[in-house]
Amino acid sequence: MSININKFEEIKTELREYPSTALMVVTKNRDIEDIKKLFDLGHTVFGENRVQEADKKFISQTFFDQISLHLIGPLQTNKTKRALEIFDTIQSVDRVKIIDMIAKNISPLSKTKNFFLQVNIGNEPQKAGIAPDQTLELYNYAKEKNLNIKGLMCIPPANNNPEKYFQELFDLKNILNPNLLLSMGMSGDYQLALKNKSNLIRIGSLMFND
Repeated sequence: MSININKFEEIKTELREYPSTALMVVTKNRDIEDIKKLFDLGHTVFGENRVQEADKKFISQTFFDQISLHLIGPLQTNKTKRALEIFDTIQSVDRVKIIDMIAKNISPLSKTKNFFLQVNIGNEPQKAGIAPDQTLELYNYAKEKNLNIKGLMCIPPANNNPEKYFQELFDLKNILNPNLLLSMGMSGDYQLALKNKSNLIRIGSLMFND
């Protein structure tokens, strides 16, 4: 495996037209050598799916304090305390039990400062995330627990036009709080996400030559 430098530069160029949008490189199952190369190219925003993998890969790196590391995979309650020590942002908050566990373990010394609610925008039973019609209630509960909710994250249903789901997440954001950020768009649909006001695109496979 190696970095697709051309695609990396291409997406960075595309983002010049979207100054309010950042690129996250998803590094699940990627070698630390490739991650170091991206860092050397000036990239600092990374996403991981699992707490244990991120712990193993990133904690010992000299650049750890110079990057922004996001958890984008499901968070288990028994991994919450460690996640708060590793990630700057947790994007997969989706239920009361996780909010309670975060509130119990977070402190001023925690690395995690920001949280996103993961919305199951397509109401798919096999996917994590809070149902759209329950998101306002969960958002209010998180605010009561003093969590700094910075945005919403979604993964649209596969094999469907994602644009309607991006639009729905945008509309939901405006109901909750127009100042929230939107984490939406991956390797196969990021250009549509950009057109629908995504603030953070999560790109994995496009960045690497597998």
